[in-house]
Amino acid sequence: MSQWLALIAVIVATCAVVILIAVLRQRRAGDDDDPSETPDVIEYMTMMLGVVYAMVVGLAIAGVWEERSAAEEWVQREALALYEVSQRAEVLPPEARDDVQGRIDDYLGHATAAEWTHMVDHGELTDRGTALLGELRDTVTSREPETVREVESYQAMVDKVAAAEEARIARGESAGPTMPRLVWIGLVTGAAVVIGMVFALQIQRSSRELVLAGLFSGLIAFLLYLIWYFDDPYARSLDGAVEAFTGLFPQLVAGSGPG
Repeated sequence: MSQWLALIAVIVATCAVVILIAVLRQRRAGDDDDPSETPDVIEYMTMMLGVVYAMVVGLAIAGVWEERSAAEEWVQREALALYEVSQRAEVLPPEARDDVQGRIDDYLGHATAAEWTHMVDHGELTDRGTALLGELRDTVTSREPETVREVESYQAMVDKVAAAEEARIARGESAGPTMPRLVWIGLVTGAAVVIGMVFALQIQRSSRELVLAGLFSGLIAFLLYLIWYFDDPYARSLDGAVEAFTGLFPQLVAGSGPG
């Protein structure tokens, strides 16, 4: 089952459960049950709880979206830095040029296949990727430039390799869930409290109220799913970010990363 089908199933199930509970509660209510006797203070508390919870959910969505954008940016920076090194290496003699570009291909082949999967599964980078990028750095810095054009490209290649290392480290730090478990406990508990207050207001007076209660509960389920979807960007919302590498380096095997 795809993630979007799972989302639809969760929303429909949430709406159905809320409506079912409301209908059962209405059938079991006695003749002396009067929904109009709901204290005004409960309605005020429900309103305040809804506002506070909406603010918390909004901040959570903004937080995970910001982390997702940062993760995507680090991948693009790493790919662009390595692409710039490859282009700068064109001024080198054929043997030196092929050596640099071969190191780049070795690193990218590992990064888009083994390391990306390892990063998604374990939330960390691989030692092999670190070693391959170190070999690229050593290859670039080990050869002294001999011509004016090589001198101009040398420092740029060194800077871009350093930029790729920085972006890779940041990519590793962005791997895995970004929301603390305590925040998730608060979000789920808050959802239960807010939906529970709907029943405290005795939502059972008309089919229109039942539909609105179901839609309200479905909206909360959707927002929680949205937070979960963006919470681990490389595993879900950025599962195609590896295309930042394959787009600049078509020699890589298409689809070597997750997708």
